[in-house]
Amino acid sequence: MKKTILKTALIASMAFGVISVDAQNKAVLEDFKPSSKNQPQQEYPMVNSQGYARFKIVAPAADSVRVSLGLGGKGGTKLAKAEDGTWLGTTEVPMDEGFHYYNVNIDGGKFNDPGAMNYYGSTRWESGIEIPAHDQDFYALKNVPHGNVQQILFPSPSTNSSRRAFVYTPPAYEKGLSKYPVLYLQHGWGEDETAWMNQGHANLIMDNLIAEGKIIPFIIVNTYGMTNEIKWGGMKDFKIEPFQTVLVDELIPYIDSNFRTLATKDKRAMAGLSMGGMETHTITLNKPEVFGYYALLSGGTYLPEEIKEKSQVKMIFLSSGSKERPERILDAATKLKNAGFNTVTYVSENTGHEFQTWRRSLHELAPLLFK
Repeated sequence: MKKTILKTALIASMAFGVISVDAQNKAVLEDFKPSSKNQPQQEYPMVNSQGYARFKIVAPAADSVRVSLGLGGKGGTKLAKAEDGTWLGTTEVPMDEGFHYYNVNIDGGKFNDPGAMNYYGSTRWESGIEIPAHDQDFYALKNVPHGNVQQILFPSPSTNSSRRAFVYTPPAYEKGLSKYPVLYLQHGWGEDETAWMNQGHANLIMDNLIAEGKIIPFIIVNTYGMTNEIKWGGMKDFKIEPFQTVLVDELIPYIDSNFRTLATKDKRAMAGLSMGGMETHTITLNKPEVFGYYALLSGGTYLPEEIKEKSQVKMIFLSSGSKERPERILDAATKLKNAGFNTVTYVSENTGHEFQTWRRSLHELAPLLFK
């Protein structure tokens, strides 16, 4: 969910497979390949080994086509019209590694790229593109035992509805009788309960860590945080009470009744990215008897004086991207440690407010839980 302002760097010679030059006079290697997030059999969008993205849109009657990347879709890559009516363009600079939302602006209208798969972000289903990461192996689909991700519908009297959640159970769950700890893992503003498994690959991260013997297997639960009714920038107007009731009084009892869980505070964690971190911060402070592990992923910090019962907290985890002013979490962690809290920090190198930061954060967090 990062705001990235990009311009065109496409030159005519790219069609012949030679090296082009970006707006800063850097060589752009012509080793572009289709993005892993493309629709089946679609060549564009493409990415190269340096992290540049290239787009091709068929819009022969259009006067202007621009690809907008990042939360809110501001700025973008201006495409140039070819003789055959297609529009082509390459980002001015390399993009950060990992997943990015984007949309296509054609003559002022916002559309999705027909070549890319769609992901829920920025309060709408947006196109997605994946920039290959040097460390992508930890969330790769491998030949290891896989857990199960299932959709559940749970009753919610407080909202007079049935609500949806996704539940990840570890590979051995279906064949055994063991009970498991649970992590309640929240999405950010503009997203929903599909984000962590689709964009975040949380299930693959867990499968690989379990196969490597690096974590205690646990269940993950994702549900909608009721955040998107608040417009971007209006976080001060968000009221936690409705979602807190859904989570603590309705969802958790349902999970404990319908799955084999270790239904105690010390075997229950809450974490969230961005606005989901704000929810985690508030609910864990309001309900210290419910969760033993707290994790804020680009989602703020805790102050020692906010936490009324230190003995209730097993661990606090704070993370951010290196482009998100990580000194804030590092300073907060020092104060928490000095006050006697078990606090761990993680900074994702060369990423900002985006899913590569949060994938890496979950990868670092998971081995620390439920020890």
